[in-house]
Amino acid sequence: MDLNLIPVCCDEKTKAISSRPAPDERLLDVIKSICRFIPSNGFSWVSLDKTTLLNKAYKLTGLEDLGLEAVHEALGVLLKSLESDADLNFIGRVSAHNYILGLLCNRLRLRETRKRHPHIADEIIRRPLFITGLPRTGSTLLHALLAQDVSCRAPQNWEVMHPNPPPERLSYTHSSRIAKTARELKWLGIIMPGFKRVHLIDARLPQECIAITGHSFVSYVFESMYFVNSYRAWHDGQAKLPAYECHKEFLQHLQWRTPGTHWVLKAPSHLFTLETLMQVYPDARIVMTHRDPLKVLGSCASFTEVLRGSFTDSLDRKKLGAEIARHWEKGAGLAIEFCQNNSISNGHVFSVQYADLVANPMAVVRVIYRHFDMELTPATEMAMRRFLEKNPQNRYGVHRYSLEEFGLDRNAERRSFEFYSDFFGIEPEL
Repeated sequence: MDLNLIPVCCDEKTKAISSRPAPDERLLDVIKSICRFIPSNGFSWVSLDKTTLLNKAYKLTGLEDLGLEAVHEALGVLLKSLESDADLNFIGRVSAHNYILGLLCNRLRLRETRKRHPHIADEIIRRPLFITGLPRTGSTLLHALLAQDVSCRAPQNWEVMHPNPPPERLSYTHSSRIAKTARELKWLGIIMPGFKRVHLIDARLPQECIAITGHSFVSYVFESMYFVNSYRAWHDGQAKLPAYECHKEFLQHLQWRTPGTHWVLKAPSHLFTLETLMQVYPDARIVMTHRDPLKVLGSCASFTEVLRGSFTDSLDRKKLGAEIARHWEKGAGLAIEFCQNNSISNGHVFSVQYADLVANPMAVVRVIYRHFDMELTPATEMAMRRFLEKNPQNRYGVHRYSLEEFGLDRNAERRSFEFYSDFFGIEPEL
């Protein structure tokens, strides 16, 4: 069973196990020390100037059509926020520069492919299955598990990072982009020490939807990686339809030459946009995962610290904890509102309790398949069991965290999330 994705909260004994930095943490410290002597601006390869990045993308691809003018607006807001809010160190600037440049190049090439092959737009995304819920509730484990279905499609890391040209059935399992992505992902172990302890990632494992919507620049992916408060405020007020239209076009692109019976997709942030999701995918099936919110908050804050910590030298844990708590309190409320106010959710939404998933993941899978009238073939069940066996608990070490280290009060947060626990029948974890 892959419980590496299911972190364990620490108590006073586990906090005191060792204060000695791990080898990867020491290496990052050395890199940061060296980078302090490198100017953080003035070089095009770390520039966050909009014109510089666009010209670079145009030159690399030989293309200039980004599509909607709204993309330029979103990109401008994001870049300004990275400069004014994120307090990026040198590693952060390089990361943001390269990530945004990659998204721009991908978007340019995606649009060019669609122009040359307009029938890609005729691809039908039938009954996609979306996994959502508060983060750190076992959704990544469930996503990876359901993606083992031999007949389905799930957006694998390599094809999300390098979607062009569209993947083909004959070369799908041995594309040269798989090895390229694997090499790129190795850097996570250096610039994000402990990442694999908190999130399973591999070139062939499924990627979250926010990595896809990032190509619209209206996406929750940026605020998960950087402190971009002004971008978040802008993003909260924006219609999310362009992001989901971009998401659908991306799936059509990937599906064109490598189809499946259905898509298996995942992102906790779908909680904020369920109405729009159903507008673009009216036959979508939604699985909501649920867990004791006190476990969620500590784990999520710790994971976010891992994501952002290497990119800034001024991370405030208490501010981070407060941001995480209030953000996901809102998400929990929107999940309940969707279930209460939308008759379309009847039968389209199925809830999974974290405790049940931990106790017997295959039993949960079987119930999901029955609920949505899907066929669980022997080949698929064997593939799922094989996945669980190959990914044992704590494969890369135990993820330890506490609420208190992020300034969160246990009793206050229990009261704040009581409405959520009561509605979905969530039992407190010891």
